[in-house]
Amino acid sequence: MFRCHLLKLKLKITTVAIANVSIQSLCTKSSYSVTPPIKPWPQRLYPKRLVSMLTRQQNLDLALQIFHYAGDFHPGFSHNYDTYHAIIRRLSHARTFPAVESLLSDLHKSRLKCGEDLFITVIRSYGLAGRPKWSLKTFLRIQDFGVQRSVRSLNCLLNALVQNKRCDLVRWVFENSKNKFAVVPNVFTCNILIKALCQKNDVESALKVLDEMPTMGMVPNVVTYTTIIGGYVLRGDMVGAKRVFVDILDRGWLPDATTYTILMDGYIKRGRFADAIKVMDEMEENGVHPNEVTYGVMIEAYCKENKSGEALNLLEDMLDGKHLPSSALCCKVIDVLCQHGKVEDACELWKRLLKNNCTPDNAVSSTLIYWLCKKGKIWEARKLFDQFERGLIPSILTYNTLIAGICEEGELCEAGKLWDDMVEKGCAPNAFTYNVLIKGFCDIGKAQEGIRILEEMLLKRCLPNKSTYAMLIDGLHHCGMEGEVSKVLSLAMSSRDIDYDCWDLFFAKLVGNLDTGVTVLDKILFENVN
Repeated sequence: MFRCHLLKLKLKITTVAIANVSIQSLCTKSSYSVTPPIKPWPQRLYPKRLVSMLTRQQNLDLALQIFHYAGDFHPGFSHNYDTYHAIIRRLSHARTFPAVESLLSDLHKSRLKCGEDLFITVIRSYGLAGRPKWSLKTFLRIQDFGVQRSVRSLNCLLNALVQNKRCDLVRWVFENSKNKFAVVPNVFTCNILIKALCQKNDVESALKVLDEMPTMGMVPNVVTYTTIIGGYVLRGDMVGAKRVFVDILDRGWLPDATTYTILMDGYIKRGRFADAIKVMDEMEENGVHPNEVTYGVMIEAYCKENKSGEALNLLEDMLDGKHLPSSALCCKVIDVLCQHGKVEDACELWKRLLKNNCTPDNAVSSTLIYWLCKKGKIWEARKLFDQFERGLIPSILTYNTLIAGICEEGELCEAGKLWDDMVEKGCAPNAFTYNVLIKGFCDIGKAQEGIRILEEMLLKRCLPNKSTYAMLIDGLHHCGMEGEVSKVLSLAMSSRDIDYDCWDLFFAKLVGNLDTGVTVLDKILFENVN
């Protein structure tokens, strides 16, 4: 008994000793042998160099590790405001807000002298992320870091609130800016308030702010009046909008492109297209050049009015002015041109985009390929596809569009080549692609090939839909191959994934024939269950 107790005591002493040695060795290692997060790690490190490292590092997690390692383990190095700002800026842009808040807490404890730019970065990021209350919270605690708020952070906060339609908070912050926050508003602050009021459809209050601005020592500018014009346009009051526009001219100011564009857009939305054209003519007469938004508004309007020639001319003017049209805008112009039978003009536009280093994307190319196929210009579509392929890997939409057009022409061999090309490029076929090929083979009387495609479809775990089975069953019937229909149903059941629509189809096509359908269904059910 005594011997047993003695052994237990020795074991306990040994365990404690080992534990102490382990803890001691861990503490010793942590003090001098922590591995740097990147290699080579600079022997000499100073804040400017660390900022460069944090900015250039693409991996955000690794950038954060670099920041912490520098502060915790690099001999003689201490973080300053610039290093904190660099990492917080990156984390804010990536919306990694828990890490931002943790670093702000560390920064507050460090008592480092800070600048206002860091907080403006965080306020703006919270606003863009749809978290206006956190934007306000960040603004309120700026002074906790020993930083005096200025009109810059005030305006940044108000913009974040307007972006998130918190107009109630905009009014409250503005009214308390002097007394509570010790910040004197400027003309930009008033413009933001006016924008918030116009968003609420409270143009009357916006006009009161406009009238009070001179008493606050501010002179309204073109942006102020343009914002109010936007308020009138929003409520559909084009008489009020035009009145304010004339007021700008009477004051001897020249409206900018935004002012004209808002007025044009208002007329277009009210169905007064002719008035919008007049405004654009006035704009050109006054020497004000359209911007991307101006062109976009007018080109879309021409497309809706089915004025394909005017839409094309304006898009070419846009390209001449070195403006970059959006993909959606190009698609609309190509659509309206092709609807009017001007496929050649659409092709010339596509070439013009290439020439202007404005590479057409998948959507633009797919739109043009669709229309070329629809007009029976299959080989022109294929030629365009080959040109497009040199720049970018086509999307599944582009492949499907061209394969569908080629199959409708009965060129199944060419469609097969495109299929192989698509697979080689790593672009996986979807249900639409398989359906197009099945329909193509059924249309030329080769429904048996359609069954082979269905087998491959199931093998690739691409789920067939009601259209897949309907086309295949109808194709087999037309080819006089009713006996193969049971094979289609057997394949469908073997996949173990048939939706209600497909079952409805099978019952309508098979069980609907009471003489043979039930027998066929019983046979298939027996084979699959057993």
